[in-house]
Amino acid sequence: MFTKLAAIADKYASLTAKTEDPEVYGDREAFARISKELKDIEPIVEAYNRYLKAKSDAADSEALLSDADFADMAREELEAANLRAETLANELKRLLLPRDPNDERNVIVEIRAGVGGEEAALFAHSLYRMYTMYAEARKWKTELSNLNETELGGIKEVSFVIEGDGAYSKLKFESGVHRVQRVPDTETSGRIHTSTATVAVLPEADEVEFEINSGDLKIDTFRASGAGGQHVNRTESAIRITHLPTGVVVECQDERSQYKNKDRAMKTLRSKLLEAEREKQNAQTASERKLQVGTGMRNERIRTYNYPQGRVTDHRINLTLYKIEAVLDGDLSELIEGLRTAAEAERLAVSEDV
Repeated sequence: MFTKLAAIADKYASLTAKTEDPEVYGDREAFARISKELKDIEPIVEAYNRYLKAKSDAADSEALLSDADFADMAREELEAANLRAETLANELKRLLLPRDPNDERNVIVEIRAGVGGEEAALFAHSLYRMYTMYAEARKWKTELSNLNETELGGIKEVSFVIEGDGAYSKLKFESGVHRVQRVPDTETSGRIHTSTATVAVLPEADEVEFEINSGDLKIDTFRASGAGGQHVNRTESAIRITHLPTGVVVECQDERSQYKNKDRAMKTLRSKLLEAEREKQNAQTASERKLQVGTGMRNERIRTYNYPQGRVTDHRINLTLYKIEAVLDGDLSELIEGLRTAAEAERLAVSEDV
C-alpha cells in the first residue's frame, strides 16, 4: 500500500509542476484534464503527508524515551503519534479503494407508488419533494421528465433528472422500497396505515456509451395526461419510446416541445439499457444486492418513515433518526453518509479478505 502511496505522491508533484508550465497552462483542455487528476488524488496525498508526519513525530518521541528528563512526555507523545498514524492508515485504505466510475454522474430518479392506493401515491409525492429539496439545498438542478398525478395530489409515478457534481455518489443508495406508516386524514378510527413506494436511481448515460439501433425503437406521440395544471397541454408533444428487443418503455411529457421530450426520453432509455447491461456483466456483491428495487411489497423495504413516532429507520444499516419532518424536507445527510460509510466498510472487509 505504501509503495502505491509514494507513487501517487510523486505523480501529484509531477502534475503540479505541469500546471505551472506556460505551454500546458495555455492549453485549456490539457490544463482541465490535469486539474481534474490533481483534484482526484489530492485527498490521498494530503492524508499520506499527514501519515508521514505522524510517523516522523513517533520516531522523534521514541528517540527521547532514553532521556530520563523527557521520558514521560515522550511516552505520551509517542502514544498520540502512533494513534494518529493508525487512524490515517485506515483512512488511506479507504481512499485507495477503487472509485465507482459513475459517482460523478448526473442521475435519473424514478418514483412509483406501490402498495397502499391513494396513500401510496401521496407518499410518492412526499419522496419526490424530499429529493428535490435535497437537490435544491446542494444547488443542483432538477429537471422533470414525466409526471403522472392523481386527483388528490398524489403521484402514481414520476421521473426526473438531478444534475450536480457527485449526484450519483450521494443518491445511489436510495434505490429500493420505501415504507410509510401513518394515519391518513380520511381515517376516522385513528388506525395506522402502511404504504410503499419504489425508488430507482440510475446514473445518466452518455450518448457515446450505449448505441441504440433506431430500428429497435417504437416511438409514439400522445397528449400529456395528468390531474390538471401546468403539466397538461393540448398538443401531442408527449413521447413514449419502446425498446422492442427488451420491452423497456420510457415516457417524457413535461416539455412543450416534442423534440425536447424525445431527447430526454432517449437519455432515460439509454441509461436504463446501459444499467441493465452493467448488471448482466458484473457479478453483484451481497452489499450491492441489498440496494436493488424489489416488487413494492411491504416486506421488501429498505427504509421506514413512521409518522406517529416521528422516526425514520434505514433497515440496511439499522440507523434510526427521530426527525422525520427534517428528513422529508430534504435533510438526508446523516442517512446518506451512514450508507456510504457502511458500503466503504464492507468494501474494505472484502479487499482485506482477498
